[in-house]
Amino acid sequence: MVSPLDPALLEALLQFESRRFEGEAWRVTWEARNPLAGSSAGGRWSPAGRFDALYMSLDRNGALAEAYHHLSSAPVMSSSHMLLNKLLVSLDHVLELGIDQLAALGMEDSMASRPRSILGQSIGEAAFVLDFEGLIVPSARWDCSNLVVFLNPASVDAGGRLTFVEAMDVNWPAWREQARGD
Repeated sequence: MVSPLDPALLEALLQFESRRFEGEAWRVTWEARNPLAGSSAGGRWSPAGRFDALYMSLDRNGALAEAYHHLSSAPVMSSSHMLLNKLLVSLDHVLELGIDQLAALGMEDSMASRPRSILGQSIGEAAFVLDFEGLIVPSARWDCSNLVVFLNPASVDAGGRLTFVEAMDVNWPAWREQARGD
């Protein structure tokens, strides 16, 4: 098991150049949830309870595919109203890791179905500790990239780095039909 603050992992991440990200990102939320609110519950790239993270996709279908995967794995798919949210994001210090970079870090199967990979969480925590504002990583559910934004007062605040643009109703049957054709 890789320690979240393993010196070798920290050193390896420092070898990658950060980049600026400015563009749109997509996120599916329950109707009553603030689309700019992160979560400390943990996920593929963030360990539970360490920091808040906001998971988004750089492709609208990527966001829908991720949400659909989680909803359809429940015993009964929720009929609660969901929204597809379009956000504008502006970050100065993002770490972009493609499949080759992840393999170099020891993550041979970055698309594994296990949603909470220990190594993925360790990479996310190390990037957070190194003051990256987020990660751009391959999506496990769609052929696109996802954006994980680390939320803390030093990196993302009300200073306009995350801006809500619009929300659209999600029609799961229509999306499933459209997605089959993609």
